[in-house]
Amino acid sequence: MNTVRSNAVTSVPDFKSILVGITEEGTDRASSALAYGLSFAQAAGAHITVQAAALKVSVPRSALGHFASELAGSENRRVREAAVATLERARGAADASGLTCSIENLQLPLADLLDAFVGQARVHDITVLETTPEPMEIGRDIIENVVTRGGRPVLAVPPSYTTFGAERIVIAWDGSERAARAVAFALPLLKAAQEVEILCIKGEKDLAHAIPGAELAPNLARHGVKVSVNDISVRDGDAAETLRGQAGLFRADMVVMGAFVHSRLQQWVLGGFTRALIERSPVPLFLAH
Repeated sequence: MNTVRSNAVTSVPDFKSILVGITEEGTDRASSALAYGLSFAQAAGAHITVQAAALKVSVPRSALGHFASELAGSENRRVREAAVATLERARGAADASGLTCSIENLQLPLADLLDAFVGQARVHDITVLETTPEPMEIGRDIIENVVTRGGRPVLAVPPSYTTFGAERIVIAWDGSERAARAVAFALPLLKAAQEVEILCIKGEKDLAHAIPGAELAPNLARHGVKVSVNDISVRDGDAAETLRGQAGLFRADMVVMGAFVHSRLQQWVLGGFTRALIERSPVPLFLAH
């Protein structure tokens, strides 16, 4: 069942260029990122770029024979045609909404596909992507790479979300540089929101020397943000579940948070807390690193 907000759509004119990424992996389900991105672009009066991503299947003929190569070619054509159909529907929906829209169909090996998405993210104000709990889907790799390498914020949208909303926002605050950067990127949304809660979760990690949320609040208030501070204890040692629960209690439209990353085999990958939220977030996540 799709989650559709009944509240009036928040106007956020500061975002002028929105990138939406969709993947073609054999599913017939419509992308929540596309519907949400179109709704966001309407609220912002922004140009929207829609990129469809699919892995290019390549089989060495010497390894598996001509028949396997033919199968790979057939699958590549099927995915490409599905992506073209999706992109044309996206363009039609954008035209019907009075939006300017660019479309691009990418079918590349994984490394090239990720580089292409990251490059486009760097020249857009924000990227909208759909979350996935499946670790092997390319959508998960795209989110991770755009967050860690894109240099711009990402809105990670759960599959159930189709309509943009930003009237009630939770900031997951731990005093870190990444959290501060997320707040700075999200400031246009925070200023437009009806209510913002700075949430500090105690007990999951040492915050003794971190700047408390109570010191962030006056800065946001000077920008006209209607802000409150809520310090709570971690529940059952699970900070991600604690944040999910509080977002529900607050009836949040989105959560703003810094994306924690660490190095693995010369690559930056998302930390466990960030991954857990992306996999099972009840609301869109505004992420920055």
